[in-house]
Amino acid sequence: MSQTSVDGVRRGAARRAELFDELVALLLAEGFGHFTLDDLAARLRCSKRTLYALAGSKEQLVRAAVVHFFRGATERVEGAVAGHDEPAERIVTYLRAVSAELAPASAAFYTDLAEFPPAGEVYERNTRAAARRVTELIDAGVAAGAFRDVHAAFVADAITTVMVRIQQRQVAEATGLADAEAYQQLAELVLHGLSAKLTPR
Repeated sequence: MSQTSVDGVRRGAARRAELFDELVALLLAEGFGHFTLDDLAARLRCSKRTLYALAGSKEQLVRAAVVHFFRGATERVEGAVAGHDEPAERIVTYLRAVSAELAPASAAFYTDLAEFPPAGEVYERNTRAAARRVTELIDAGVAAGAFRDVHAAFVADAITTVMVRIQQRQVAEATGLADAEAYQQLAELVLHGLSAKLTPR
């Protein structure tokens, strides 16, 4: 393959990623149930042909955009966690990074996710992956002696449940806390629960 061809492939891949980023931002802000392909093409200032090059239908395009969003979010969250060695900092960083990644998602986006199983399944799969990751972080902290011995899977499941409630605005409705405040409270609760010494009976 010539250098010209290689450069063309790179430009095409970069444009594809850029278009997916723009699509993700639009869907997060406004949801996707009410959009047609014509609407999306107009908002993204591209042709329907360009969108069809990304996916064969609106449904496939939405699912691909959700996959793109969570893949990028996971990479950025893990990049943030990699900058810390201390177990408590790693868990706090993880929770805050997840909060930052999901913060742009509107209520309309979550409503549409719930009503569109192919995209909702992607969200659920990533939530399960987050639970596994939290379990790993807790296990590592216990092994290092930074946390007391707990049932890591149970703690991770409890954390994930609260994370979902925060992002679905249920915590805000119940407590009045903004998302960032709720994540801060969750981080403090988790850290105190993991590091506190049990009082002998």
